[in-house]
Amino acid sequence: MKVGIALFPSKELQSRINSYRKRYDTHYAVIPPHITVKEPFELKEDELARLLENLDAIRKGIGPIRIVVNKIRSFQPVNNVIYLRVDDDPALTELHDRLHHPDFPNTKSYHFIPHITIAQDLSDIEHIDIYDRLKMIQFYHEETIREFHLLYRDDSGTWKIYQTFKLEGE
Repeated sequence: MKVGIALFPSKELQSRINSYRKRYDTHYAVIPPHITVKEPFELKEDELARLLENLDAIRKGIGPIRIVVNKIRSFQPVNNVIYLRVDDDPALTELHDRLHHPDFPNTKSYHFIPHITIAQDLSDIEHIDIYDRLKMIQFYHEETIREFHLLYRDDSGTWKIYQTFKLEGE
């Protein structure tokens, strides 16, 4: 089964982001706006119980994650993805680092840049046009996230929550 780990912002922020994603993001229908903290990886059924134990242990000692979103950026020239930059937060960095411990499959393709995707799978021309328009938008939002989610991809390709883990703090 294909699994991944993500944070979901509030419904208020998701709604605002979806006003852009429904036009520009080919993954709009398969997953809500999110911050990926562990890229998708393959997991065998007999490995699931151990993963759940590890995730339960990981959450301990990590407090709520404060996110501040205030910049529209792009990953170009690496790829034509436009995203909302999430400012660094020590709890978010700690969660990411713990999820990339040797006990977990190595799925790290890129340096960790916390973000929420708003546009992807764009041609070069589309990317330039859309990014030029979006980067002029004034965008600011801050909130606290108190949980992360183990997601799985179902047979239709849609990502669903398998289990939620509350962040406990010290």
